Amino acid sequence: MMIYEKLRNIRKQKGISQKSMAKILSTDTSNYSRKERGETKIFNDEWEKIAAALEVPVEEIKESSRNLVSNENSTFNDNSGNYNKYYSFSEHVNDYITLLKEQNEMLKEENLRLKKELENFKK
Repeated sequence: MMIYEKLRNIRKQKGISQKSMAKILSTDTSNYSRKERGETKIFNDEWEKIAAALEVPVEEIKESSRNLVSNENSTFNDNSGNYNKYYSFSEHVNDYITLLKEQNEMLKEENLRLKKELENFKK
């Protein structure tokens, strides 16, 4: 799960609105919404306020140091009005590695089964 999805899910689980979170950060709802979607950066002091409001450790919701940044603007194909999107891929990579390991084990088992069937067929 991406960091911002995690943030949104925890906020919803706690029953806190975006409007309330915006007040905690002393900003407007639309700006908070952009932060929650990863369109604008959440600064360290904001992460601390968010974590306190959600009653979770900052580390549980804060972006990791492995984040990648990409600048994009879908309205203009230039640099006007650029904003940063922060993505955390580490969780997805670990999930994918686990899935690949499971599939690898299944294929090994299937390979052994087929070898045994071949040996029996040759007899």
